[in-house]
Amino acid sequence: MSVFDRYAPFVRDYIYAQEWQSLRGIQIAAAEAIFGTDDHVLLTASTAAGKTEAAFFPIITLFHENPPTSVGCIYIGPLKALINDQFERLTELCHRADIPVWHWHGDVGQTHKARLMKRPSGILQITPESLEALLLHRHMAIPKLFGDLRFVVIDELHSLLRGDRGGQTLCLIERLSRIAGVQPRRIGLSATIGDVKRAGDFLAAGTGRETLVPQIETKGSKWRLSLEHFYVRDTQAGEGRDDIVVSDVLGAPTDTPPEAADPGLGYIFAHTRGKKCLVFVNSREECEAVTTTLRAYCEKQHEPDRFLIHHGNLSAAFRETAEARMKDENSLFTTCTTATLELGIDIGRLECAFQIDAPWTVSSFLQRMGRTGRRGQPQEMHFVVREDAPEARALLPATIPWKLLQGIALIQLYLEERWVEPPRLDRLPFSLLYHQTMSIAASCGELSPRALADRVLSLHVFHRITQEDYRTLLRHLIAQEHLQQTERGGLIVGLAGERVVQSFRFYGVFQENEEYTVRCESQEIGTIVTPPPVGEKIAIAGHVWRVLEVDRKRHLVYCEMVKGNVPAYFGECPGDIHTRILERMRQVLREELIPPYLLKNAVARLTQARETARHSRAAEDVLIPLGGEMYALLPWLGSYAFLALERFLRIRCGARLGLRGFESMRPYFMQFTMKVTPTEFFHILAEEAAGNIEPMELLYPDEIPIFDKYDEFLPTELVQRGFAYGILDVKGMRAAVCAWSKARIDSPARS
Repeated sequence: MSVFDRYAPFVRDYIYAQEWQSLRGIQIAAAEAIFGTDDHVLLTASTAAGKTEAAFFPIITLFHENPPTSVGCIYIGPLKALINDQFERLTELCHRADIPVWHWHGDVGQTHKARLMKRPSGILQITPESLEALLLHRHMAIPKLFGDLRFVVIDELHSLLRGDRGGQTLCLIERLSRIAGVQPRRIGLSATIGDVKRAGDFLAAGTGRETLVPQIETKGSKWRLSLEHFYVRDTQAGEGRDDIVVSDVLGAPTDTPPEAADPGLGYIFAHTRGKKCLVFVNSREECEAVTTTLRAYCEKQHEPDRFLIHHGNLSAAFRETAEARMKDENSLFTTCTTATLELGIDIGRLECAFQIDAPWTVSSFLQRMGRTGRRGQPQEMHFVVREDAPEARALLPATIPWKLLQGIALIQLYLEERWVEPPRLDRLPFSLLYHQTMSIAASCGELSPRALADRVLSLHVFHRITQEDYRTLLRHLIAQEHLQQTERGGLIVGLAGERVVQSFRFYGVFQENEEYTVRCESQEIGTIVTPPPVGEKIAIAGHVWRVLEVDRKRHLVYCEMVKGNVPAYFGECPGDIHTRILERMRQVLREELIPPYLLKNAVARLTQARETARHSRAAEDVLIPLGGEMYALLPWLGSYAFLALERFLRIRCGARLGLRGFESMRPYFMQFTMKVTPTEFFHILAEEAAGNIEPMELLYPDEIPIFDKYDEFLPTELVQRGFAYGILDVKGMRAAVCAWSKARIDSPARS
């Protein structure tokens, strides 16, 4: 029997209605895996390859043949917007077979949730945070809701492989399965998995089952790709360079930006008129600034506003309005966005995507590129790298176009090697340990210390946590009144713990800032972190607002819309970049290759950078003299190895080197003065690295390195160990130092 014939009749009818000529490879492979085995399944294929249908066609076929007596499948999505989008698609698909589809998150009404509680059935779509709330507040209803749960589908699995949110998701699945007495199969979906073996192990963790990863033959896809460079002010790098001839893949501009416009933003403005596009940026602040500027250009040119905005601090109304307008086939809007539109939300056919500067990961690049190219069209993305022109007297590191190199490196790593970041699953999750301890204590009521430890430490995510670590945590939580010991010796949530657990922010494990809701009359605009004084202006939702009142008790800011332009601020947005990307950036400086997607200014700027690197040996030597006793260290290391090297230099080597004036531009370079020669510098580093490097020694005196959301509630020793052993990449740093020493020995002339 063919896969198509194995599908339920209503699935076959749906396929006919969509006028599909044949099933895709991913759909055939998924059906064979789900129908033919009891294994977990990891489906990896490019964006828009049909992974969601591939997973659900066989699942709902099985439900049609043997209806579950409770919710039969949980779909876990990382974003509310993604769940809303998939809800509509699945409802249409399942309606024919009377398989209910439910969704559950903070924006879903209580009436819809109450109907599910009365009649648990079909498919439930939910975020990890809402699943946490469900386990916390409706603990006793879990067996009824999920007593016949057969599948858990985890969408955008790659987004859960590098932090506590993925660990939380596994904890929730394990906890729910125990309470309901079920062993559901797990189906992972992703377009950008860097190491399928490790991702499969993550998906199966704690179940004793294998993960099947179907091998799918895929046709090569076409890309329309460009990267252009702009100085924010002054003459562009390519001006007057008639020797550089490139084709403009965007074609002739369709609009004219105002005179004196920011050249990079003017370029985007000129090439988006009459098109439906996305403009990706790397922070909410930049998203606001870019949107405000582009809207100002529309006003200056006396034309209607054609720019929308979408990021995580906007209200649901603003986000959903942007999504709806982008889905409209006849709309020609361009939306400025962060990662919130990076994942698989269907916003219709896009002409192209722009990326301002470079994202931090190859995965993000591929996800953002994958928003385009639907319905048989080539994927199309255009990088716009902006920087201030280096001053004539600038020191060497400031003259290197880091974002340009980063953009080229991301693209080349995938084109040449199909490389994507591997999972990062080796952290010590003490922050998550606190979170799950408090969640289980709050949902279960009084438990003995042993019973609480058994329930928490038996979760697979905590297999590296020792009994002694957990005793240390429990003693601390009792002392701080997050837990309270009863007369019978049991543990319940204490007064301080109640304040944490009862906040809606408790459901999530990702880092947040204390936020204020911004309102204009009855309309909710979004949220900000630090409200300015009354009378000052803020930028949010692509407009400028004057603050009328700040209610600090209720965390509300009342404002009115005004004209103008001010910077936005929502909180820090750190990047996590892999060492492999930095190494490829170095290679970009060394090699002669001019990638064909570089446009005129980018070619000229790269040529300048290579010339500078040749004269200074910046791509060859890691230690570059800047004059006198001042040096720049270009280690070409990723975020966490770079962080370990900073501390190694200052704590282990600082006194011997005579370091002063230490400055760091993470993760690109460090700048300092020192009393020793370059030869002595490398000798000292090699000596110190050859000895035993205990990661705890790389903490500053009395430092409590708060890194994850709940670190502030942990005992100091666990915070320090979690940071030292889980964050600092001492192994990667040490390997780099040893390689430098060997290179000096092999090439003594450099001394």
